[in-house]
Amino acid sequence: MPDKAMVLAAGLGKRMRPITETLPKPLVKVAGRTLIDWALDTLARAGVGTAVVNVHHLADQMETHLAGRTAPGIVISDERAQLLDSAGGVIRALPHLGAAPFFILNADTFWLDGPQPNLEKLALAWDDAAMDILLMVADFDQATGHTGSVDFVMDGAGRLRRAQKGETGVIYAGAILLAPRIFAEADDAPQSLNRYFDAAAAGGRLFGMKMDGDWITVGTPDAIAPAEAVVAARAQKRDAG
Repeated sequence: MPDKAMVLAAGLGKRMRPITETLPKPLVKVAGRTLIDWALDTLARAGVGTAVVNVHHLADQMETHLAGRTAPGIVISDERAQLLDSAGGVIRALPHLGAAPFFILNADTFWLDGPQPNLEKLALAWDDAAMDILLMVADFDQATGHTGSVDFVMDGAGRLRRAQKGETGVIYAGAILLAPRIFAEADDAPQSLNRYFDAAAAGGRLFGMKMDGDWITVGTPDAIAPAEAVVAARAQKRDAG
């Protein structure tokens, strides 16, 4: 199991306005827990020791909230001066993340695991000789709050390619395991992880792992209530069982 992770939490949360005019999106609560704590609690259960969290929008609130966390240990990657996008933020944080494969989680999505924790499944599926990037992916019927189309088509070996219009496929579910060697020639200028997904796919080294359970994305204020309904339904089912 990787011991380190990056949680991408520096975005402006524009689609979550007006809530995010005064509150950073990762501090929006779903079922009584902030989005950032859903992510960090998942990492803690998986035994991840260190989580690097990048901050930009209303960063003081984020730092105050994260100061109360002890597991995993929190390292702040400060992007107050410039928002670096997903890949740029990771590259900036590489000195804290090390040379071994590590997780990346989005702070506006979370999931409710099946019988086996999905991060454990992701770690067990990793093949360093064959892969540069392994994405957790979900089917449409596992997703709550997703309003887009599918992202990738996955073959029988788990390799991913970008889905074309009208194709059936899978959704990228906001969790990654990757080898930091893919950033060897990169600087921390603003840039998206999508360029690295595409480069890995072109080399046949982008793979997917189908998650178990429910995947929830909270991008807008009206996505909060459906997310809470899924959490409540899962809790009711667990209590009844």
